[in-house]
Amino acid sequence: MSSAVVEQSGHRQHERVVSAGRPPWWLLGAALVTAVLVTVDLLGRGPLERADLRVSEVVSDWGLQESPAYPAVWAVTQVGGRVTILVVLAVLVGWLAWRRRSWLPLVRVLVALALLTVAVYAIKHGTGRTAPAFPGSFLFTAEGTSYPSGHVANAVLMWGVARWQAVEFRLAPRVQRTFWWLSVVGPVITGLAMVSLDFHWVTDAVVGAAVGVLLLGVVHTLDAAFLSRWVRDRAVRQPT
Repeated sequence: MSSAVVEQSGHRQHERVVSAGRPPWWLLGAALVTAVLVTVDLLGRGPLERADLRVSEVVSDWGLQESPAYPAVWAVTQVGGRVTILVVLAVLVGWLAWRRRSWLPLVRVLVALALLTVAVYAIKHGTGRTAPAFPGSFLFTAEGTSYPSGHVANAVLMWGVARWQAVEFRLAPRVQRTFWWLSVVGPVITGLAMVSLDFHWVTDAVVGAAVGVLLLGVVHTLDAAFLSRWVRDRAVRQPT
């Protein structure tokens, strides 16, 4: 695909080379059904919990936490780490605010971050599921904050928001493609790394991804209904 550049309002705008990544309705429906069914199965001590225990037994035998590979695998988990993503988003949002004179990306990031924090920790504390480090999977315990994986949910939602901004504001094609890869591959490698280190159960990662998809859909919906209009209205009311 070509990388045409358009001069608009004193800055360069490239064509869109990837999609903005708004989750389609079928994906939102699949994410909701997955999250509900997995949660019901775990609450009923069903086959998914037994599968989690078997996978945990296998990966614990690998001993990655005590191996020389641990630092490299741990670094992969940080692809979904909140600090990692927020540093990147701070640069992206700051650049857009300076060059494009728009606070909309910042508003979107703050809304996404607030929704992520409330939703993930509500589920974590509501289910109280213990991590694989405990001698089994236990629910409704004060120490349990394993379900769902916040790293995976964070990777899906926040890299998705970053990709959205890169595409909407027509940044350079290589930037759009980079964030596309991070939004697609980032959650996958984060989940695999967390499970391989026995930090999370497989179902933690799966439902973390589902929650991230649902929240990304919510942010897109809020933006279309309120956020973009609110920011544009404030810009119009600013004195010239």
